[in-house]
Amino acid sequence: MMMAAWCVLGTKPLFLLALLTFTAALQSICVTLCLAEEEIEVQSPEVTHVVMEGTSAEEATCWQERKTASLPPGGSHPALLDISWFTDSMEAGHPVPVEGRHRLEVAVPRKELPSPAWMPPYACQRPTPLTHHNTSLLDALETLAEAAGFDRSEGRQLSFCRAASVLKALPGPVTALSQLQGLPHFGEHSRRVVQELLEHGVCEEVERVRLSERYQIMKLFTQIFGVGVKTADRWYREGLRTLDDLREQPQRLTQQQKAGLRHHQDLSALIQRSDAEALHQVVEAAVGQALPGATVTLAGGFRRGKLQGHDVDFLITHPQEGREAGLLPRVMCCLKKQGLVLYHQHQCSQQRDPAHPARQNHIMDAFERSFCIFRLPQPPGADVEGCQKPCPTWKAVRVDLVVAPSSQFPFALLGWTGSKVGSVLLGARPGAGGRVTRSLFPQHFGGELRRLTAMVCLIQSRRRFST
Repeated sequence: MMMAAWCVLGTKPLFLLALLTFTAALQSICVTLCLAEEEIEVQSPEVTHVVMEGTSAEEATCWQERKTASLPPGGSHPALLDISWFTDSMEAGHPVPVEGRHRLEVAVPRKELPSPAWMPPYACQRPTPLTHHNTSLLDALETLAEAAGFDRSEGRQLSFCRAASVLKALPGPVTALSQLQGLPHFGEHSRRVVQELLEHGVCEEVERVRLSERYQIMKLFTQIFGVGVKTADRWYREGLRTLDDLREQPQRLTQQQKAGLRHHQDLSALIQRSDAEALHQVVEAAVGQALPGATVTLAGGFRRGKLQGHDVDFLITHPQEGREAGLLPRVMCCLKKQGLVLYHQHQCSQQRDPAHPARQNHIMDAFERSFCIFRLPQPPGADVEGCQKPCPTWKAVRVDLVVAPSSQFPFALLGWTGSKVGSVLLGARPGAGGRVTRSLFPQHFGGELRRLTAMVCLIQSRRRFST
């Protein structure tokens, strides 16, 4: 079979194209080697294929339109092909059918890569919205941070938390690795994770962690009220794997852990904002009855604007310094009389002299507080998340009550507003209940800065609850 094909010299060496032409001639295939596109004459009806190398489809089409302007109406255009078709035909000894891979590539216009975002170095300088643009990337980094925490590797945990905090504050989605260039606290490990997710949609390291038995068991155990990383790790090393394993050995459990295990199904479900507001009214009424003039502030995630959470935090104070002393037992007594308390652990104030705070491991350890499980009545027909039984009349919810003197209220409010990641960024350590904590006292701030900090916290609080 005779055929005419024209080769346009591109980036391949001349001797290679000459060799291909010679090979074609041996197989009785008529080929003309052209060194420039001007030499090609496509008006001839014998020309059935034009083979080009190093040319895009757009360039070839433009060339063809110029060359075929004088073609008579109805004349056929030769196929514009990549040189791979030519080499395949040489191997086969005859012109092979044209496949998709033989056609010239369509050049996709290059989009300009997004420019790197500028980011302040400190988390407190960055506005961070509740709803951000990089959920999948953030989930991956938070998984690695959580796994590092389970291994008690505080350095790695801090690194991943810092990178996650930066991602949350970005003004748009990350679509190219170049956007991370120059961002503070975004280390090489975190960059590799993001790169894998952008290129493949999945990160092998993250998936390996999520599927590992230890990670899953540690996550299960640390979700129990009163169980921290150290306890969960000890149970895992002792061979415990399920909640039933724990129920079969109650002697291992503290009273707090027994209560947490007893109400685990309810406590694992998310608390809705409507439930938090209902609890706010209940606690506010009890506090008002125990000490008129005292105030109750909703703290934690709900103060940050979240619609759901795993527990509810309330901060109690009185404008007159010292009046708050001994308030919490009276409040708990009032709540117990209403049948609302399923469990509580009271801790007295350990801060006797504000000028010389005792060394503490956890946030606000000096404040009087109570870690509780409340019995929250449910309206008829209410749907309780995770419950398969017909409409329960109540559900167990986690509540923390903290009492702070008015002079320390702004600092307590800052600490108990959170978040957990924010506390980790301050270099804090996870507490037994999973809360990451650090003590804050007025003496840590001097003079005008102390008064300014207190003023800003109070103004923010008033604005939040006035809107």
